[in-house]
Amino acid sequence: MTRRAIVSADDFGLSIEVNEAIEQAHKEGILSTASLMVAGDAAADAVRRAKTMPNLRVGLHAVTIEGLSVLRDPDITDTTGWFGRDQLALGIGYFFSPAQRRALRREIEAQYRLFAKTGLQLDHANAHKHMHLHPTVGRFLIESGVEHGVPAIRTPMEPAAPFGEAEKTADRALRYWTQLLRSQIRHAGLKTNDSCFGLRWSGKMTPERVAKLIPSLPKGVSEVYFHPATAQNEQMAYFMPGYDQAGELAALLSADVKNAFNDAGIQQIGWRDI
Repeated sequence: MTRRAIVSADDFGLSIEVNEAIEQAHKEGILSTASLMVAGDAAADAVRRAKTMPNLRVGLHAVTIEGLSVLRDPDITDTTGWFGRDQLALGIGYFFSPAQRRALRREIEAQYRLFAKTGLQLDHANAHKHMHLHPTVGRFLIESGVEHGVPAIRTPMEPAAPFGEAEKTADRALRYWTQLLRSQIRHAGLKTNDSCFGLRWSGKMTPERVAKLIPSLPKGVSEVYFHPATAQNEQMAYFMPGYDQAGELAALLSADVKNAFNDAGIQQIGWRDI
């Protein structure tokens, strides 16, 4: 079993700073894939840039937490159409409330439809803050995805071994929830990755760290995802305090990181290549 990797970036469309970084990382670095927030403040700018980069593979980054919705349904958003930040409260509502489940299904479908209107080919789908680990969010993301021809869904399973660590309780819990998600994905006949890297060091995927991580990637398909930006605006600083997004951009542009992939013989692929 060979080692292959998908190098991706989340939050495309969140801000101009993110879009600038994704464009630079694709044109000058190793970034091949980006996930689009269709209701993001800079979504139109992201789509415009993507259309000038035919080799950039773009998927849906579905927002069901901490972001602006498309439909602004009051059953799941505030008066401004914004999803809340409380993951536990949202998760309980999405699971137990019929009204919230109906609103959530409509919202995810609306985000897929808005993506379709961009004219971009739908490469994959995942959810902001990995909310598709929630069985209801995951189910709707997959069901609507099948209708819109999505080929693959991210499984955010980050093994401990490549970090030289023993598996902890949090790792075992993550493994349980990702097994449920992986079962949903495979039952729908879609593709997914074997491993995913970017959780432990979210916002801190710096060149030195990533270059050391790459040789230890496990067999199979690993997604290595980033949150690059040329700078943090006010909103980003509020929601992502402590993130070194410029450092993550530097990793995507780093010759050392590129050489680490080449030296390890790890083929860089896209979701449709799985």
